[in-house]
Amino acid sequence: MSIDQIQSVLDTWTGLSIWLALVVASVVWVIYDLKTSNSHIPSIMQWVWILTVLYSGPIGVAVYRYSGRKQIATDNLSRKGFRSVAHCYSGCGMGEVLGVIIAVGLLATGNLWASIITFVLAYVFGFALNVGPMMQNGMAFKDAVKGAFVAETISISVMEAVAITVGLYLGGQATMADALFWTSLYVSLTLGLFAAWPANLLLIHFGLKGGMGDPRDEHSQHAHCH
Repeated sequence: MSIDQIQSVLDTWTGLSIWLALVVASVVWVIYDLKTSNSHIPSIMQWVWILTVLYSGPIGVAVYRYSGRKQIATDNLSRKGFRSVAHCYSGCGMGEVLGVIIAVGLLATGNLWASIITFVLAYVFGFALNVGPMMQNGMAFKDAVKGAFVAETISISVMEAVAITVGLYLGGQATMADALFWTSLYVSLTLGLFAAWPANLLLIHFGLKGGMGDPRDEHSQHAHCH
């Protein structure tokens, strides 16, 4: 399938409306599940899952059900990787959405500036969402930044390299008035999530990340990556 054919499939308001309806239903379900069946999960991680589902709809729900609930049969590196990447994804997604809207939707910049603005905002939001919880757990700002710098830079860079490239490639010359602008954003965000998952597996394997704690442990308060 050519890029023109892919864009024509994505550039429909009907398709976008169906997707948005699925996103709303998915967010409602994950909030309900967190409040009724997994309320022990730390509040920061609950927001991580809500934002992940907001960015990726039913796909985010699948990731949450696979790795983020106490109902999982066992914990393993694969699940830890998804929890870790979801945590970074929740922050990066905010920055990326804001960056794309500002750079492409409002300023109509070229691809280079769109990439720079989007990456910077995604990095700032993603990094802040990891350093903040570490400081809340008593770690000094300097130590939190030092501890998160290498791991988060690697994870965010992989995620955004894929997400920004896909977004610009699919979005083309679309504006905020086009369905393609929004559908390409959703596609790029989700592909970025999965692209960064192997990187997070390696980071956890080599001890640079911790996997966000086992959701089956109702006494766990591990709300940071390290």
